Amino acid sequence: MAVGVRHFVRLKLRITANGLRGQTWRVALFVLGAVLATCAAFSGYVFLALPGLLGEERAAEVALPLAGAALTLGWLFLPLVFFGVDESLDPARFALLPLSRRALIGGLFVASLAGIPAVATLLGTLGMVHTAARLGGPFAAVVQLVGVVCGLLLCAAISRSLTSAFATALRSRRARDLATMLLAVVAALLGPLQLAALAGAQNADWGSVGRVADVVAWTPFGAAYSMGPDVVAGRIWAVPIKLVLVLATILLLLWWWSTTLERAMLGSVGRSGPRERKASAREPVAQLVPRWLPRTRFGALTAREVRYWWRETRRRASLITFGVVGVFLPVFIAVSSESAGPPTTILVFVGALAAVSLANQFGFEGSAYAANVVAGVPGRVELAARATGFSVYVLPAFLIIAAVVGIVVSEPAAVPSLIGMLLAAYGVGLAIVLPISVRVAYALPDTANPFALSSGGGMAKGLLTFGALFGAVIITVPLQLVAFLADGFWLWAGLPLGLLYGGGAVLLGLRLAGSMLDRRMPELLATVSARQ
Repeated sequence: MAVGVRHFVRLKLRITANGLRGQTWRVALFVLGAVLATCAAFSGYVFLALPGLLGEERAAEVALPLAGAALTLGWLFLPLVFFGVDESLDPARFALLPLSRRALIGGLFVASLAGIPAVATLLGTLGMVHTAARLGGPFAAVVQLVGVVCGLLLCAAISRSLTSAFATALRSRRARDLATMLLAVVAALLGPLQLAALAGAQNADWGSVGRVADVVAWTPFGAAYSMGPDVVAGRIWAVPIKLVLVLATILLLLWWWSTTLERAMLGSVGRSGPRERKASAREPVAQLVPRWLPRTRFGALTAREVRYWWRETRRRASLITFGVVGVFLPVFIAVSSESAGPPTTILVFVGALAAVSLANQFGFEGSAYAANVVAGVPGRVELAARATGFSVYVLPAFLIIAAVVGIVVSEPAAVPSLIGMLLAAYGVGLAIVLPISVRVAYALPDTANPFALSSGGGMAKGLLTFGALFGAVIITVPLQLVAFLADGFWLWAGLPLGLLYGGGAVLLGLRLAGSMLDRRMPELLATVSARQ
């Protein structure tokens, strides 16, 4: 029997349904994700149908390609930064099956469309069809419908190809991380670019915006969504050209995805033979545990975490994303803001964002956490070691962020107080995140893709991120008020106050989460070891 795309779609739906069976929290997250996606789709439909309802032909020519380009960029970057990519169908599990490359890529590609994000995107962009129908009649509506479908295929292709390529780059330990850093920079700049767009819209030259939209309409990002307005404007000759452009881009992306997908299925490529290593006179413990750590259980666990955060692909992806967002976002806000002084609230956001990387810290290990359970590691020691190992990378980043922001706002004397605010937000974020990591952990797919998530995992990751950020901003309000009302006092007292505030929050979080972990070790192991 020939294997077709329908088999992949049925398998995807069955795995999704099985993953929800008996998992109340997964069902709740799935329903919540469906509700939020429905609201987003309705809002998008209304916004994109508005030019047609108002009878504004030029507004449609400007709004539709720009909205389509923004939507495509969202599919491109959001999986890298926030929600991950659903990989219920792990490509590595098909490695031993006699499937051709065309059948495998086609099946996985179509199966990736069988999900809430794709359905919500399609429903939202149907507002473009409404606009084309009101302005140009049935023929324009049909052409725009074809463009909407092609745009959805482009969104899925560009998302899967980039995440697969990024996963391949992150898997290599020996290669330089230059390409990875460039991709992470582009992905992490999504938020600052949105803020720049909002700021620019207030003082925009709409004639220039129209010219930009005309250019975007001839790029793969906006071509699919500008076909209807072309028919309305009488430029029917442009429709086949843009259709060929979009289809060629999709095929090119699928070919790129197929090359990286095969590497992910077969393992690392280009690996040289085993290198001979010089024997070290140091004893094994001295080689594994740095000199600055105590030779205790806490020191061993901290050394392991330090090593894992640099070498493990999922963790390294989190570090890179935080490093880029942490530097660029406050600098951008400081430069574009009209108010004087450093952006205190954004620094709170950055400090809490660092702690969010530990929200599912046990999910990184999966069944490997069984070793710690068997060894009977106390919960407080376990969590303290994990937080310390992660802080080895975060705290130097805080120094760099505070120094850069202080220089940008021309207030070098404010750098210690900026560090204090970052430490306070980081400590509060840890106090929120540590109990969450014990109570609301979820399993991650066993795959080389660091952005892969099972069904429901993307919604869980997004909710945990936004919940921790919101909680940290609320809890640090007293310090923010002090920084705002007593600027001179905060300038010299910010560092010790922030250190005490954050340190006290961490101790409280460790006390609460440690006892919780002591009680829930077996349940936590079962949760993070689950396989779909």
